[in-house]
Order: sequence, then structure tokens, then C-alpha cells
Amino acid sequence: MSRLDSMLRRLTAQRDGLNWAVARTAGMAGDVLDMGLGNGRTYDHLRTAVSDRRIWVMDRVLQCHPSCVPPEKDFLQGEAEDTLVHLAETGARIALAHYDFGCGIKAEDMAEAARLSPLIARLMAPGGMIVSGQPLVGFAAVQGPEHIAPARYYFYTA
Repeated sequence: MSRLDSMLRRLTAQRDGLNWAVARTAGMAGDVLDMGLGNGRTYDHLRTAVSDRRIWVMDRVLQCHPSCVPPEKDFLQGEAEDTLVHLAETGARIALAHYDFGCGIKAEDMAEAARLSPLIARLMAPGGMIVSGQPLVGFAAVQGPEHIAPARYYFYTA
């Protein structure tokens, strides 16, 4: 499979998985957390899909498309560990989280996801959903949409 085909499969799985999780968390108390703003595509999708919820966004730097800049009060800039700890200290409870950190080197990405998992767990509302591009630890894995291949995207409940 070409890298382009792989990317298209990943983005489709991401979108479909997020839509599935949005439906599963409808009516649940809590905010949304987008970990890894990047260009802002996912944030843009989420702000349409969950317009009634606060969406926290975090990344090392703000370098997204100008149309996707989150409100200053909702953007947490810095290293992941620090921003997750800060968010927990605010008392935020997350009903839906999207994990999209990574450098593209599988071993490093998996190690980072494992290291950050306990910090993410501190934020999650009971029964909250996590949609992730990397495997996380300490959460209950759930079957996402049936058409998404195993290990293409990961789905968890807190």
C-alpha cells in the first residue's frame, strides 16, 4: 500500500471513529480534549460535531491553519506532560478525548502514549471515550466502528 493510500485510510478511520465516539458520548457531562492540534483539521471537525461542548486543545506550538485557531482560553501550549497536569489541576472532566501525538517512529510514539496514559486517565469522566492513533495503556479497549481495521485506530473507555 502506498503512503498516500495509508494516509487516506488513517484519516477516514479518524473521522469515522470520532463521529462514532461523538454519538456514544452525546448527553454525557464533560468537555472534549484534542491532543495534538497540528494543522487544525481534527479540531475543526470536532467544533462542528460537538458545538455545544468546550473543546480543550493542546500542542507544543500554535501552527494551525488560520481558520482553525482555537480560542486563547481553550489552547494549552507546551509539552504534553505539563499541559495534561495543568488541565487536571483546573478540575476539567473530559467526556471525549482524541489522542494524535506522534513523530512517525512507532517505538517512540508507543512509548510516549504509554507514558502519557496515566495523565490522560486523571482527566477522563467515568465512561468517557478516547479515540487514539496510538495504543494507550490502562483503559478498557472497545470495538470501534466495524469497518475500521484493527490497529488502524484505537478506541477506549475510561
